[in-house]
Amino acid sequence: MEEDSLPPPSQVSTRRPKRGRPPKPKQNDAVRESSLDEQTRPKSKRSRFQQGTSSVAQQASDLTLIEAIKGNGKLIPHVAKLWVERYEMEPKPAMDELLTMLFQACGAKNYNKGDLVDETDVDDVVVTLVNCAIRGEVEDYHNSKKEFKNFKENLESFWHNLVCECQHGPLFDQVLFDKCMDYIIALSCTPPRVYRHVASLMGLQLVTSYITIANMLGGQRETIRRQLDAEKKKRNERPSVESLNKRLSDTHEKITLLEEMMRKTFTGLFVHRYRDVDPNIRMSCIESLGVWILSYPSLFLQDLYLKYLGWTLNDKNAGVRKTSINALQNLYEADDNVPTLGLFSERFSRRMIELTDDIDISVAVCAVGLVKQLLRHQLISEDDLAPLYDLLIVDPPAIRHAIGALVYDHLIAQKFNSSQSASRDNSSEVHLKRMLRILEEFPQDPILSIYVIDDVWDYMKAIKDWKCIVSVLLDENPLIELSDSDASNLVRLLCASVKKAVGERIVPATDNRKQYHNRAQKEAYDSNKQDITVALMKSYPLLLQKFISDKEKVSSLVEIILYMDLELYSLKRQGQSFKNILQRIKEAFFKHGDKDTLRACVKAINFCCEESQGDLQDLAHNKLKELEDELISKLKSAIKVVVDGGDEYSLLVNSKRLYELQLSISVSINNNLYEDIVMVLRGFRNMEDEVVGFLLLNMYLHMAWGLLSIVNKEIIYEASLASLLYKRDTLLHELEYFCNLGTNSKEGGKQGSELACRVCVILAEIWFLFRRENFSKTKLERLLYEPNEYVVRKFWELCEQQLNVSEEWEDKDVNREYFEETNRYIVMFAAAKVVAFDAVPKEYLASEIISHFVMHGTTVAEIVKHLITLLKKKDDDLAAILLKALEKAYHRHVVDISGCETDSSDSTSLLGCKDLATQLSGIFIGAARTKHKAVILEIVREGIEYAFIDAPTQLSFLEAAVLHFVPKLPASDVLEIMDDVQKRTENVNTEEDPSGWRSYHAFISLCEKYVKNDGNQEEGEGVSVRRRGRPRNPQNMEGKKLFDDQSSSDDEDSISEYEKDVHDEEEREEEDDEDVPLIHSIKSFSKLRSLRNKGQTKAGTSVRAADDLSASRTSGASN
Repeated sequence: MEEDSLPPPSQVSTRRPKRGRPPKPKQNDAVRESSLDEQTRPKSKRSRFQQGTSSVAQQASDLTLIEAIKGNGKLIPHVAKLWVERYEMEPKPAMDELLTMLFQACGAKNYNKGDLVDETDVDDVVVTLVNCAIRGEVEDYHNSKKEFKNFKENLESFWHNLVCECQHGPLFDQVLFDKCMDYIIALSCTPPRVYRHVASLMGLQLVTSYITIANMLGGQRETIRRQLDAEKKKRNERPSVESLNKRLSDTHEKITLLEEMMRKTFTGLFVHRYRDVDPNIRMSCIESLGVWILSYPSLFLQDLYLKYLGWTLNDKNAGVRKTSINALQNLYEADDNVPTLGLFSERFSRRMIELTDDIDISVAVCAVGLVKQLLRHQLISEDDLAPLYDLLIVDPPAIRHAIGALVYDHLIAQKFNSSQSASRDNSSEVHLKRMLRILEEFPQDPILSIYVIDDVWDYMKAIKDWKCIVSVLLDENPLIELSDSDASNLVRLLCASVKKAVGERIVPATDNRKQYHNRAQKEAYDSNKQDITVALMKSYPLLLQKFISDKEKVSSLVEIILYMDLELYSLKRQGQSFKNILQRIKEAFFKHGDKDTLRACVKAINFCCEESQGDLQDLAHNKLKELEDELISKLKSAIKVVVDGGDEYSLLVNSKRLYELQLSISVSINNNLYEDIVMVLRGFRNMEDEVVGFLLLNMYLHMAWGLLSIVNKEIIYEASLASLLYKRDTLLHELEYFCNLGTNSKEGGKQGSELACRVCVILAEIWFLFRRENFSKTKLERLLYEPNEYVVRKFWELCEQQLNVSEEWEDKDVNREYFEETNRYIVMFAAAKVVAFDAVPKEYLASEIISHFVMHGTTVAEIVKHLITLLKKKDDDLAAILLKALEKAYHRHVVDISGCETDSSDSTSLLGCKDLATQLSGIFIGAARTKHKAVILEIVREGIEYAFIDAPTQLSFLEAAVLHFVPKLPASDVLEIMDDVQKRTENVNTEEDPSGWRSYHAFISLCEKYVKNDGNQEEGEGVSVRRRGRPRNPQNMEGKKLFDDQSSSDDEDSISEYEKDVHDEEEREEEDDEDVPLIHSIKSFSKLRSLRNKGQTKAGTSVRAADDLSASRTSGASN
C-alpha cells in the first residue's frame, strides 16, 4: 500500500506549516488522501441510518406476514408498512396475503385458498377451515410451542401497526377491515377452541387500535373546532372557514365510522365470547372491555357496556373474576368516571363486598382494593363494611393485610374523610388513639388484638413511634387519657410492634416453616433493634416500675428487653439504667406467681446474663444469684409455714417460681431442702394436688440437672453418684405412691386429673432418662433403671383414666394455667415415648396404647400412628403387638355386652374394634404389603386361632378384626386360610346357633368373593382429598338483571348459569367447612393458646443421655 510513503507520525505532528497559500496538491496525493479518508473516517449517522434502514427493509420484504409474527417481532412495523404499500398498489393480492396470514395465525395448515376476496366466500371458507380442524390439520401457535412464546404479543402488535399505517386511507375504505372483521367474527364463533381464541385476540385488538385512532382524531377535531371558532369571531368570510368546516366534517365522519366498526366487533364477537367455555377467552374479553371503557369513555362508559363487568363478577373461574375486579378498580381510580358509575355501583356494590371473602385469595385481595375505591368515593355505607372487619382474623395473611390497609386508610388515617384536618405534629397521637378505639372491640381475647396489630403494622407509622407510645403510657402526653383497658392494649401494641420490628412473628404461622431473612432484612432488623434500644433506654425502667403490679401488663413489658441491643448500654454508659431494669425484673418475679410473668422474667434475666458485656454481664449474674438465694429462702420459709399448720399458698407460689427457674437453669438446692420437700410430701398427704404436682416437678428437675452434671464430668465421684441414686429412688417411691393412690381411688375430677397427668409424665421422663440404651456397658451402668411389670401396669391404668376423662371436664380445664402440660395428649405422648425408645418392655404397653388408636380423637391418633411407624421400622414382633391390640379392643366389646340381651353387632365398642382393624390394616399399603406379608399373615392366622378358642362366642372377632387384613394378602394365601377355617368346622353343626355362627359365614363368604375377583380388589387405602380453599360465608346473590330492556335472554340464561354454579360451589364449600380442623378456627381460645406456646420444646425427644437431660430440664412435662 501507499501508506508506506507517508512520513512517520512524529514528523507529521511536530512540523509546523509555512505561512501563506498552501501548495496545490498533486493528483496522486489527492487520490491517496481520499482513499485514506474513506478508510479512517467514521461514517456519518445519516449514512449509517440509511444503510440500516435499507437492510431492515430488505429483511422485512423477504418475510411473509406469518413468518414476521412467529419471529421476534422487531420487523413487524416494517412488514406492516410494506404490506400497506403493496395493498395501495394491488389491493387483491395484498388482501389475499392478509387473509392467508389470518387463517395461518388461527392454526389452519391445509386449505383451498381460492378466491378469498369475494364477499360470498366467507361462510364457505370458514366451513372449510373448520373441516381442517376436524381432520386435525391445525396447529396451536398460541399455547403449544416455546419458540412461539411471543406469538400473542406479535399478533396484536401486527394488527395495531396495520391499523396505524392505514389511518390515512385503507382504514376508512370500508373494504379492507370490513372483510377482515367478517372473517374474524365468523372464526370466533366456530367450534375449534384455537380458532375462537386467536380470532378473539385479533378482534379485541382491532377495537383497541380503533380507539387509539379515534382518540387521535378526537384531539384533531377539538383543535379544528377551536380554530373554526376563532375564525368565526373575526366576522369576515374567509376561505379558511369553509376549509375548516370541511376538515371538521371529514374528521367527524371518520370517528363515526370507527365507532360503527367498534360496535360491529362488540356485538359480533364480544357479546358471544365473554361467556365462552374457555376461561382464557373470557378473561381476554373482560380485560379488553376494561381498557376500552377507560380509554374511550365517550362510547363505552355507559351501562350498556358496564353491565358485562358486573355480570362476570359471578364467573365460576377465579381468573375471570379477578380480571373484572381489576378493570373496575381502574375505572374507579379516575374521579371523572364516578358520576356515570352511580347506577352500576348501586347495583353491584354488594357483590363487590362479597368478593372480599372469595374462595380464591388473590381475588379476595383485589376485591378489598376495589372496596377501598368505593369507600373513597363514598359509594358504600359504613354498615356495608361490617363483614370485612371479620376478615381481620382469618388465616390467609394476604387477606388480613389487605383488610388492614383498608382499616388504616378508613378508620385510622381517615383518608376517605374530607373533613379530616389533623395536623402532622400530632398525627402519631391521633392515630394511636384511633387504633385503641379499634382494639376495644376485642376486650376478652388479646390474641385477636395481636392479629389486628399485625394487619396494620406495615401501613401505620405511628405504631413504630416507640417514643410516642412510651410517653402516652407514662402519662406524659396530655392529648390521650388512658383507661385501664386502653393501657393494656397499648402495652400489647408496644410489645407486638417491637417484635415485628426485629423480624419476629406475632401471629402463629399455619405452615410451621422456619423464617429465613435475606441480608437486607437482617440489616434492617438490626437497625430497628438499635432504634428500639435508644428509644427505650431511659424510659424502659420507668415503664416497668409503673406497671410492675399489673399482672396483665408486666409480662409483655418484661419481654421487650429480649429484642433490645444490650451492647448499647455499655457503649452509651447507661449502667445505672441497666441496673434498674434488672431490679425491676427481680421485683416482678417475686411479686407475681402466674406462669406468663414468671417465664418472661426468667427469659429476660437469662438474656441479660448472656447478651450483656463486661461489668454489666457481671451485674446480671449477680442479680440472678440474688434471685436464686432469695427464692430458696422463701421456699424454706413456706415449707416451715405448712409444717406449722399454716396456709399452702406461699408453698405453691414459690414452688411454681422454682419450677419455672429450673426449666432454664440449674438451681443450687442443698440436700436439706430436698429432704424438707420429701418430708412435707410424706407428712402432709392431704395437701392440694397442685402443690404436690409442683413439688414433684421440682424434685424431678433437680435430679435431671444432677444427672446432666455427672454425665458431663470426666471424673465421677461416688458421693455424687450415690446422692443422685438416692434422689431418684426417693422420687420414684413418691411417684409410685401417688400412682397407686390415683388408680385405687378412681378419681376423675379436675384437680385429680391434673396431678395424675403430672405423675404419668414424670414417671415416663425418669424411665426415659435412665433407660438401658443410655447406660448399658458404661461406667454409669449403676444408673440403669427398668420398671417392673406391676409398676408399668399401674402406670397405664392411670394413663387410661386420663384418656377417659370426659370432654366436659377437659373443656372446663382449657383455661387452666398449665393445661398444655396436663392433658390427655401429653399423657399419651409420654406413654408412647417410653415404648418407642425401649425404656419399658413393649409387650404389654405397646398393645395397650395401640388399642386406643381410634378412641380419643385426631391428636391421640396421630401419636399412636407415629408409634406404629417406629415399630414397623424396628420390625420386632409387630404382628403380636397389633394382634394383642385388636384382642384388647375386642375384649372391651365383650365386657360391654356382658349381661346385655340386645343385639351386639351394632354396639359402639364393636364398631370401635372394626375402626381399629381398619386403621391398622391401612398401614400395609403399596410396597408395605409385600414387605410385611409375613406380619399380615401371622395376624390373620393367630386372629383365627383366637376367634376359635371359644367358638362361637368369639367368632365375631373374625368379622370385626381379622377380615380387614385378608385383602392385603395374595389370593393363594387366602385360599389356604379358607381351608384352615373350614376344617375347624368339619364336625360342627353350625345350624344349632345361627346367630353365633353368622360371623363365620360372613367371613367365608367375603373371602370367597375376594378370591373370585382374583385378589385384585383393594380396599380404600387413600384418604379422600377435599378441595382446599378458604371458608366462605353463605351468600344469597340476586340475579344479574340491570336493564330489562337492553339485555338479551341469552345473556340472562348465561349469567343465571354462572350464578347457579357459584351457588353450588358455595354449598360444597359450606359442607367442606364443617370438616375444617379446629386449629383453623381463630376464635377457639384453647387452640390459640396452644399455638402461642408452639415454640416451646417437648419433653425428651433425643436419644442420648446428655441430649435427653438438656431436653428434660427445659421440659419437665411441658410442651
